[in-house]
Amino acid sequence: MSLFRKKDLSAMLAQAEDGGKGLKRTLGAGNLVALGVGAIIGAGLFVRTAAAAGQAAGPAVTLSFIIAAIGCAFAGLCYAEFAAMIPISGSAYAYSYVTMGETVAWIIGWALIMEYALGAATVSIAWSEYLNKLLGGSIPYEWSHSPLESVTDTAGVLHQGIMNAPALIILLLLTLLLIKGTQESAIVNAIIVFIKVAIVIIFIILGWQFIKPENHTPYFIPADQPPLLDAAGNTIADYSGVFKHGWGGVLGGAAIVFFAFIGFDAVSTAAQEAKNPKRDMPIGILGSLVVCTILYILFGHVLTGVANWKEFVDPLKGREASVAYAISNYMTGYGWLATAVTVAILAGFSSVILVMLMGQSRVFFSMANDGLLPKVFSDLHPKYRTPYKSNWILFVFVGAFAAFVPGSVAGDLTSFGTLFAFVLVSAGIWILRVKSPEMERPFKTPLVPLVPILGAIICLAMIFALDAQTLKVAFGWMVLGLVVYFVYSRKHSKLN
Repeated sequence: MSLFRKKDLSAMLAQAEDGGKGLKRTLGAGNLVALGVGAIIGAGLFVRTAAAAGQAAGPAVTLSFIIAAIGCAFAGLCYAEFAAMIPISGSAYAYSYVTMGETVAWIIGWALIMEYALGAATVSIAWSEYLNKLLGGSIPYEWSHSPLESVTDTAGVLHQGIMNAPALIILLLLTLLLIKGTQESAIVNAIIVFIKVAIVIIFIILGWQFIKPENHTPYFIPADQPPLLDAAGNTIADYSGVFKHGWGGVLGGAAIVFFAFIGFDAVSTAAQEAKNPKRDMPIGILGSLVVCTILYILFGHVLTGVANWKEFVDPLKGREASVAYAISNYMTGYGWLATAVTVAILAGFSSVILVMLMGQSRVFFSMANDGLLPKVFSDLHPKYRTPYKSNWILFVFVGAFAAFVPGSVAGDLTSFGTLFAFVLVSAGIWILRVKSPEMERPFKTPLVPLVPILGAIICLAMIFALDAQTLKVAFGWMVLGLVVYFVYSRKHSKLN
């Protein structure tokens, strides 16, 4: 039997259209755009913007956002063609099954666990941290940290973490919401998206009047920019590297802010629940990218105009909670907005977790339908028509990670899973154009093979830019996945 046996596209589409057994089609174009914005705008906007400006791009971080958006757009165009042509759950996993065969599909499905499941766990831990900040640190350390974490307070008392209860609670609430129904989840997500986008827009409008032109001059970090020092005289930022100043710095900044765009691909996991996927999926994927790019550029322009980019490097100034710092120190009379930004970050985290949990359960649903995972992952609720057993299993796995493991452990594994999916989706578009040019394509990726090649190259470059430890762990995870495939999945596959 071939390692690259492919699933028949017509059979796959027939399976998706089986109204009695399939997922419920309840999502319109607006819901899909909101899902995309919900997944994309998280803490990335509030954290990555200042980091990119302070470390590499300066005020030209706005150009970094444009370059990162172009890189995402290449992959987004490829996702849009696939989602319109093959409107089923599973995203990159399902597309790979049709174009590159079962083994590659399994590998990408296994990699997506790193993007969605570990991503949801990591973001829920960050959600817990920000909730504690909003409540003034009133949650005891023991009940908001992993057993692997400890801290000694000013009185010399050692506090050892027991479990991260807030992270577990938000995961439970969002899991219950997902089980109740996709439409209900989409409505709650839309409300959350409205809140956080409104706060971003308020910051842009109110902050515009506090922009100082001198903060945008020079626009690029100059080549002769001396290192920045902390109060003790230690170097905290060095701009001598090629990707630390000028146009090189803009590219370096793009690599930093690229990860603020991750999430739009989760829209494609909901294709089987879209009312009119051939029209609405491209709108959802590309529309959410456009909306977020515009907001990111305006946000970066205002933030670097209100406060000088050098302050975003200083640990005693704006390196932590950069937006709140800029508001508190330079926007007189708008102290309440700093609290509102924390609320926006919490809202952003909530919608990111929601979409990631939804995306992972839909990938599992497709893999179980194909026989590569146990049937329990594709069992639908008799009333709500959602993969409720998969949602509960996912809650146990993600919840255990969030409650008992520090957030730093996941590191950049989420990014690896995302970028790996981007590479295979980009390659898949080119392969399918060559092998099946006659297929109906409601939306066509322009300039094939140029766009898919550029998408794959940019994402591969991002993968190789990840640290060595992340790559080693990712390699180990993929080896484990292949063991599971050859021991269980290959024998139980419906193609077998």
